[in-house]
Amino acid sequence: MAIEYSFTLDATHQLNYRIELERSYDAAALPDAPKWTRLDCQQCSNCPLQKEQFSHCPAAIDLYRVIEDFQGLPAIKKALVKVHTPARDYSKQVSLEEGLRSLLGVIMATSGCPVLGRLRPMAEQHLPFASPQEFALRSISLYLTRQYFNLREGHTADWDLKGLIATFQQLQLVNQAFWQRIHDTCEGDSNLKAFLSFFSMASSMSYSLEVQLQKIRPLVMSAGEGL
Repeated sequence: MAIEYSFTLDATHQLNYRIELERSYDAAALPDAPKWTRLDCQQCSNCPLQKEQFSHCPAAIDLYRVIEDFQGLPAIKKALVKVHTPARDYSKQVSLEEGLRSLLGVIMATSGCPVLGRLRPMAEQHLPFASPQEFALRSISLYLTRQYFNLREGHTADWDLKGLIATFQQLQLVNQAFWQRIHDTCEGDSNLKAFLSFFSMASSMSYSLEVQLQKIRPLVMSAGEGL
């Protein structure tokens, strides 16, 4: 199963990406990868990987070609972004920042990084160009659904969302380290702003979950007792 992204910047400039949702650590890419992709370069403080098995960061290996493609391009530049998923197609005229944020998110969540892999269920039900409210609603809904199945299968269910907060706190550590990885190598601002936007959405789930809950409450309660 794959998700395809197409960025049309103008009549002669198009960038295309195919993201296989089930993929392994891309060892073939290692010889050409830049130094900032090495595992010990700004390695995340909570990274469980050992350099004896992984010489490079799996997420960085999956991302570096995309980052190189967008170097020097301004974040505010408009592009027609088309996304093909197994379920449906999407098309939207957006800034490179918004389109790239969406692409980076699905690549990172399906990479070989065991921490980012906690977002894989979101990637498998990928929603391009998601707003912060949509991101919060989907994250919370998937987590609570998992708790329901935990309860049915005789395990402890976390209805207070403590585990969700803990997960996003771990993701925040990855975000901070990854920002240091790419900050010095990125020219222009499309990559940096896209990463910052993606990281901000994730950090809001750990630092201000109650605020996010209050924002989505009117939506989920609008049916009254109908559901």
